[in-house]
Amino acid sequence: MAKKKSKTSLYDSAEYLDSREAINAYMEEALETDDPAFIAKALGTIARARGMSQIAKKAGLSRESLYKALSTEGNPEFATIIRVMQALGLKLSITATQAH
Repeated sequence: MAKKKSKTSLYDSAEYLDSREAINAYMEEALETDDPAFIAKALGTIARARGMSQIAKKAGLSRESLYKALSTEGNPEFATIIRVMQALGLKLSITATQAH
């Protein structure tokens, strides 16, 4: 008897970021990792969900530059992160934690 092959597809988080609540929760989880590369990639995923070209234009960047900056190999400047967050309608806030 031949085995049936299962058809799979790649999981894309951007497909599930369809509300402000989902985007906020996703970004909060990314920030909890304290991993700058992961945080930048999460911003890229949100930007793809919202329309990369539109977000790039609002942030004053080319679409290609935005993809590169927010890729896993990217190393965006903090100013770029802030501009992208503003273009996405996100605001960075600080909560004090217990000192180490």
